[in-house]
Amino acid sequence: GESFHELVLDATPFYAESGGQIGDIGILNIGGEEILVLDTQKQAGKIIHRVERLPVDASSDVRATVDAARRARIVKHHSVTHLMHAALREELGDHVAQKGSLVTPNHLRFDFSHFEKVSDEELKAVENRVNAVIQRNIAKQEDRDVPIKEALSRGATALFGEKYGEKVRMITFDPAYSIELCGGIHVNATGEIGLFRFTSEGSVAAGIRRVEAVAGMDALLFTRQEAEELARVRGQFKTLQRPTDEEVADLLARTK
Repeated sequence: GESFHELVLDATPFYAESGGQIGDIGILNIGGEEILVLDTQKQAGKIIHRVERLPVDASSDVRATVDAARRARIVKHHSVTHLMHAALREELGDHVAQKGSLVTPNHLRFDFSHFEKVSDEELKAVENRVNAVIQRNIAKQEDRDVPIKEALSRGATALFGEKYGEKVRMITFDPAYSIELCGGIHVNATGEIGLFRFTSEGSVAAGIRRVEAVAGMDALLFTRQEAEELARVRGQFKTLQRPTDEEVADLLARTK
């Protein structure tokens, strides 16, 4: 594979990959020398910056700059995962539990326990619910160092397979809606997410479904691409007397 070096700073604004949220990238300015951070990981309690090369002078002060635009897109997809998780439980039932999650700048993937295909109607209901919560612009509430028993008694969702210490961090978007134990980064209020759209739903294993979705400008882009595709299909017909799907059905029947 490609070679890279690892740097550890005494303090850093870079978020290390964890809980499905990918690590930050950006630039370290070390004594006037600019070094690219390609990834940020956690190892043995330390935050490791993966860099293309080591600085000439490692004793200089460091100015660390996170790629903020990329971080902002990741954060939207992370916060909306919490809102979607709550909406899936609401719509499908309390048996829904997170089994895996991936959050990147341009989409999210979420695996959960459920025993049949999530119908188009159910997906639409979840999408509507999440977008309604976004429209309410609910402020994030963050509680640090909460004893785990107290957090669970307050209704926090603990994630399967995660190891929690005695003290946990709770992220709440309306106590009546979403409370999760989480170490990741979030939007300050749900309105920042802008828009939420599902892009796919399928099966990963027996009793486990996977959804993929987009938020913010990525959701707008997805919506726009759908509209443009429909416009291209419509453009294939010189005169449209009927809805496009009827024209297509008619054409298929004729070609048969």
